[in-house]
Amino acid sequence: MKAAAFRPNYAALAGEAGVAALVAALLAFPLLGFRLDASARGLALDVRLIWVVYAAVAVFAGRLFFALVVQHYGVRFVASFSRADLLPRYIPARLTHYASRYHVGAAMMAFAIMLPWFGFSDRNLIDKMTLILIYVMLGWGLNIVVGLAGLLDLGYVAFYAVGAYSYALLSSTFGLSFWACLPLAGLLAGAAGLALGFPVLRLRGDYLAIVTLGFGEIVREVIINWQVVTGGPNGLSGIQRPSFFGLELLPVASDGGTTFADFFGIAFSPDQRIIFLYYLILALALFTNLFTLRIRKLPIGRAWEALREDEIACRSLGLNPTMIKLSAFAIGASFAGFAGSFFATRQGFISPESFTFIESAIILSIVVLGGMGSQIGIVLAALLLVGLPEWFRDLAEFRMVAFGAAMVLIMVWRPQGLLSHRDPTLQLGKPVAEGKA
Repeated sequence: MKAAAFRPNYAALAGEAGVAALVAALLAFPLLGFRLDASARGLALDVRLIWVVYAAVAVFAGRLFFALVVQHYGVRFVASFSRADLLPRYIPARLTHYASRYHVGAAMMAFAIMLPWFGFSDRNLIDKMTLILIYVMLGWGLNIVVGLAGLLDLGYVAFYAVGAYSYALLSSTFGLSFWACLPLAGLLAGAAGLALGFPVLRLRGDYLAIVTLGFGEIVREVIINWQVVTGGPNGLSGIQRPSFFGLELLPVASDGGTTFADFFGIAFSPDQRIIFLYYLILALALFTNLFTLRIRKLPIGRAWEALREDEIACRSLGLNPTMIKLSAFAIGASFAGFAGSFFATRQGFISPESFTFIESAIILSIVVLGGMGSQIGIVLAALLLVGLPEWFRDLAEFRMVAFGAAMVLIMVWRPQGLLSHRDPTLQLGKPVAEGKA
């Protein structure tokens, strides 16, 4: 029987696209239709209706094109690829679930290691990748709390701030090096995680999120108002830079010792410090990833996943939810403290403006959009949410609009995250066939 020809209903499709364009115009009018211009007489309000028209036309054309494509190809595409027997022909299930994950991870790690050599002349690229790796490390640390233990934490930036200020104060007050302050900052951030864990032992879901949000704001307010110690809104400056096993990455050593360039007999270059900081955060991030992958297979990691799936069943198995929650908060906070130490030594200056709620929201978005519990997914989400806004800073006022639109599109098309698949911690072997036992 011959298939019927495709005849789209242009009137209905145009009506739907018109409604979408009208909604887009109403939303774009307060966002894009006005602009404050500074002049000699002060601020003046400039009306830009042409931008609203552009937004409506773009939405109308996109909605109409999308509807035509879906009606013409949608049914045929779904019918041809919805058959379950087609998947094994093209993509082996074992390759999809296991080998590809390791291959992709190894390729990404090799690319990260070789990046400074391929982009040696591009200092800006290495600096941006350093920033992305900071958020990757924070995402992997928060993944312990949210992805593995299932505890929604909206105040993760508080531990990030504790690590940064701990390093700054320890190095400036006692003259300790970065390598001595790094574990101490992690311990202090872990202690802050325990301090947060005790009040929230009986809370779940939205109530837990509200308490962690309040904890993050408490830490920020303490930093602002404790001016004698933290410097208040002015922050702390002159933070000590890290050294390469005692060799300072400076033109001249501050204590009259040997610099990195003098020791290796090479000419000094400012790029040496940038590359060293890049490899330093890469090593810290890889350590976080390795620790997370290993601890997930230990009893404490399995206990986190049991707590995430069902706390009542976890109690019935004889596990102590109190210790499980406290361990998740403490270990996750420790990695935030490590990242905060690196952030402080990289910037050389820290202030409360660097640890606002938006930072917690971005880190949590990286974990959720990447896929709860997915390590590689967090890397992809960090590249998307942190890397793209950094590379498209020329968009200026439209930068955050593009950032929000990307988040909306991902959550609409991939609500489970970019990489939602997680290999089970325990897996039963293949059943033995009859006659071969």
